[in-house]
Amino acid sequence: MKKIILVCALLSFVFTAQSQSQKDVILTIENTPVYKQEFLRVYKKNLDLVKDASQKSVDGYLELFVDYKLKVQEAYAQKLDQGKAYKKEFEKYRAQLSRNYLFEQKIEQDMALEAYERSKEQINAQHVLIMVDYDALPQDTLVAYNKATEVMKMAKNGADFTDLVLQYSEEPNTKEQKGNLGYFSAFSMLYAFENAAYNTKVGAISDITRTSYGYHVIKVLDRRPTGNEITVSHIMVSNKNDDPTFDPQVRINELYQLLNQGQKFEDLAKQFSEDKNSGVSGGKLKPFTRGKLRAPKFEQAAFALNTPGDISKPVASSFGWHIIRLEGISEPKTFEQQKERLLAQGNRGERLMAVTSEIRSKIKDKYGYTNDATYATFFNQFVDKEIFNRRWKYDTLNPTLDKVIFTIGSTNFYYRDFAAHLAVRQTRPLPKSVKTTESAVRYIYDDFETVVLQEYFRDKLEEENLDYAAVISEYRDGLLIFDVMENNIWSVAKTDTLALQGYYQKNKASYLWKDRVEATIITSNEKAALQESKVLLEKGKTPQEVKELLNSDAALRVLLSKGMFENGAKQLPENFEFVAGVSGIYKDQGGYTLVQVDKMLPASEKSFKEVRGSVMSAYQVQLEASWMQYLRDKYSVVIHKKTLKKIKKELKK
Repeated sequence: MKKIILVCALLSFVFTAQSQSQKDVILTIENTPVYKQEFLRVYKKNLDLVKDASQKSVDGYLELFVDYKLKVQEAYAQKLDQGKAYKKEFEKYRAQLSRNYLFEQKIEQDMALEAYERSKEQINAQHVLIMVDYDALPQDTLVAYNKATEVMKMAKNGADFTDLVLQYSEEPNTKEQKGNLGYFSAFSMLYAFENAAYNTKVGAISDITRTSYGYHVIKVLDRRPTGNEITVSHIMVSNKNDDPTFDPQVRINELYQLLNQGQKFEDLAKQFSEDKNSGVSGGKLKPFTRGKLRAPKFEQAAFALNTPGDISKPVASSFGWHIIRLEGISEPKTFEQQKERLLAQGNRGERLMAVTSEIRSKIKDKYGYTNDATYATFFNQFVDKEIFNRRWKYDTLNPTLDKVIFTIGSTNFYYRDFAAHLAVRQTRPLPKSVKTTESAVRYIYDDFETVVLQEYFRDKLEEENLDYAAVISEYRDGLLIFDVMENNIWSVAKTDTLALQGYYQKNKASYLWKDRVEATIITSNEKAALQESKVLLEKGKTPQEVKELLNSDAALRVLLSKGMFENGAKQLPENFEFVAGVSGIYKDQGGYTLVQVDKMLPASEKSFKEVRGSVMSAYQVQLEASWMQYLRDKYSVVIHKKTLKKIKKELKK
């Protein structure tokens, strides 16, 4: 007998070993395996995000991966997966993500092609909105629908559409916008609204269109070709400045004058543009088409430029003042070139909702479905009128009465499952149209079937679809890691002021101001202009007086920048000598620089208040390092070197 048990045990070991070899284990944590494919997927996906070059190697990244897995392990140990907020957030994401996998590839392809064709054209439209939520009571929905119907009939009979907007539309900004939406293209509006607009001719009135906002009646005012993408660079002066004497329009005109005097666009953008993202690269923006920036005046000026190298006059936007240079005009992209982007955009929002009405039938068709049509007879007697008062009581169901209510795939759901759902669902209001127990049973059964079928689909999806399983696993782990870091690191660093001050005291040497000057920097592309400026400053003229003497409407010779500057600041000349008074003239790539130093501040310690944010960040790093060592001591981690060697070999191919 013992020999048989031993043989069985050996056979079990062999089969297990063979199974594991098909999914190579890269590491185990507390004997729980982590497979090669997961590591490879995460490594390839996140490699570009790793900033430390030493962690870009397989060995270096494996250390990060182990830390990642240890945090997840600790999150489960702390039962963070049982938290209400976590469960709610995860189920919400899981429900949303699963929709992407329910629809067939052909539907996605057709919708992507539709979006591509629509993106070639932009529509200018006006609309009346009668607001009503999807979850509104039936009678409220009917009132809204009837009102929208009346508006549509009047519009189609020739009534002035703007008058109808002002009289009937419930959109919040109706008086200001008069229902005007401007030009838009594919993906700019809710999908149902987009459909109605693109299916309506110029000057015509759409049929009533339902969206999550309510009922719309749309008038199409114009259609125009979208045109090619363009690339531009710009110099921006923000209209938000702490100095009340600073005039952004004056500054942009000064910069425009410097351009006309031969200064390089890139140099001025790098030095003076207040768009930090583009300024460092000479002001260059990402390519865009009409309507993409939602900055009409900027777009109008940009698209008015015809030849690469053309420069606009200063133009105002909601962000400030701009000078725009056209860099290039792109050739139209084919569908194949845009296919991946269009598919990705199509797998979101209302384009998915457009086919959610087919969810139940698709699930039933996919897995097979049968049901007990007599359930209603039983439950119409089992449920009483207390369900309308949310006081219907359910404890258990007599086993002799418990039948299969429906079957999906090979899984049965029973009368007891529906009874439990009835007891929970009664706590939420029923539509007023549901007035009898029979209609309540029927209404809640539809809800029950939808919930169960979708849950069944999600469970099966994680078993059947590796891509979905990978994404949902990453999201699950990400939520857990956020919670475990918040509880153990971030909240501690935020709230433990004594520990932060202690860290600051021990590391004061890391928080120092360099030498600083309170100064006015004068720049010019003429050395002679700064020679004149230097003479005037040494005679007692203020920098502002110097500017007024040297500059004129015909020529801008000098530019001033006033403030506090730390040693090494980009505004200061290279090798600048920190001496009070008027400096010498420095030559740099952009021209010449002169500095009047009004006040010098020697190197000094930064106060705790000045560096609290930096101290908190550094203290968090220290806390996390100590905590990670604790986790490595707490949990057993085994790296499978043979699998690691396989991974390195695969990545070299």
